[in-house]
Amino acid sequence: MLTQSSGHSQTRSFTTVFLIEMWERFGYYGMAALLVLFMVDQIGFADDHANLTWGAFTALVFSAPSIGGWIGDKVLGARRTMTAGAVVLAFGYLMLALPVDTLGFMYASLGVIVVGNGLFKSNAANLVRRIYEGDDARIDSAFTIYYMAVNIGSTISMLATPWIKDHWGWHAAFAVCCGGMVLGLINFALMRRTLAHIGSAPDDAPIRWNLAFAVAAGSVALAAATVFILQHKTVAVACVYAAGVAILAIFGYMLTKCDRSERAGLLAALILTLQVILFFVFYQQMSTSLTLFALRNVDPSFSIGGATLFTWSAAQFQALNPIWIMLLSPLLAMLYTRQARRGRDIPVAGKYALGFVVVAIGFFVFGLSGRYAVDGRVSSWFMVAGYGLYSLGELLVSGLGLAMIARYVPARMSGFMMGAYFVATGVSQYLGSVVANFARMPAGNLDPVQSLPLYTQLFFGLGWLAAGGAAVAVVLLPLLGKLSRAHQRAVAEASKPVVTERMPAATTFTAKNV
Repeated sequence: MLTQSSGHSQTRSFTTVFLIEMWERFGYYGMAALLVLFMVDQIGFADDHANLTWGAFTALVFSAPSIGGWIGDKVLGARRTMTAGAVVLAFGYLMLALPVDTLGFMYASLGVIVVGNGLFKSNAANLVRRIYEGDDARIDSAFTIYYMAVNIGSTISMLATPWIKDHWGWHAAFAVCCGGMVLGLINFALMRRTLAHIGSAPDDAPIRWNLAFAVAAGSVALAAATVFILQHKTVAVACVYAAGVAILAIFGYMLTKCDRSERAGLLAALILTLQVILFFVFYQQMSTSLTLFALRNVDPSFSIGGATLFTWSAAQFQALNPIWIMLLSPLLAMLYTRQARRGRDIPVAGKYALGFVVVAIGFFVFGLSGRYAVDGRVSSWFMVAGYGLYSLGELLVSGLGLAMIARYVPARMSGFMMGAYFVATGVSQYLGSVVANFARMPAGNLDPVQSLPLYTQLFFGLGWLAAGGAAVAVVLLPLLGKLSRAHQRAVAEASKPVVTERMPAATTFTAKNV
């Protein structure tokens, strides 16, 4: 597959993917801001049931791209698969927008969303990887800005959908999620020519309709399986364990099948992916324990000197995460580019270690907030500070996860391996919901004084867990540095011209494929 080489063409292609990703995340996070509260308020779930249902759903949402990445690489093409995923997502949000509050219909809607995300997510990221293929100096910066697309969309929707829910109801808010995805598809249709030379090999071939119908049938089966899994906790737990084993099996298979020169990079990717699994345990708290903490123990008003500036609902506090990320992303991207130009690029492993340190401090801030509570409620400014630190850590770990795959994994494996990376995050999403249940409240008990110590104890525990993750990341730095250098030597060696003597008086140079 040909890729565009000029900086201008790269920027136009990147902008197209950036915008559809932004609208897709608008829809997803608008829904995510409400779903746990929707299950508690409308469906009647207890905290622990809502947390685990959300955890199982997000585990499937993040695992499904492993299949979608393979479909994009080998069957339909990355561009086509991404577009199909966006259409399916719009339909899933439309189902949630319908005024049907039965449990079965909600599960069916979530099953459709799982399918859509599976087709969309890894292929969008794979297109960014292919746009900047061979440009290591810009790839960390590109993925950091790409990660900002997630947060532009999610900031707007996380602020908008709770407000719309308060004024016009749950289903009107879900309808806005659908509308955002439709706008993203319209915009992509107008700009898709900028991706004419970006994609995987099947994008250049005619559609094989027998395979397309097979993908459609598999999608229906996955949606049905999602409904079944969400209804059965035991099956969900078994799927999480199976997914964890599958991640190790995938990496093991790739390590046995790869060239010797590719092994160091894949080992580095495996170690860093395991660190990402730990990080997403913390990430999952945003939609579970932190949102329920905001509902029960955070003063909803933002005040300075006794004067109230504005008031947020519990779901809107989640928007602090993408707001901070939008503020911090450009600064980090500029820093990465500047350090790379000076030859002082900070290794990904070092950024991961620093990220865990910052996440630990953020959760300690959440925990310490309880000591300054009034009648069981803490100042909203503690949420601002905690989310700021947490979000910086997210940028340093999760924000570079896809860049790590792009850097260390050969291009021919990139779609599938990005899918494996999403499986890893899916496993940790479910584990995060299990952790959140350590602070679950009894059904119907909303007393702030009683709930406060449950949440602060959980946050202190998460802070120490993140500190442990930072310690492990620091210990692994020498090993990862060695693997990274070996990977760089292998790439440099593969890029050297090969001299082939045809006759005594002349030589011919042939470039190896990287």
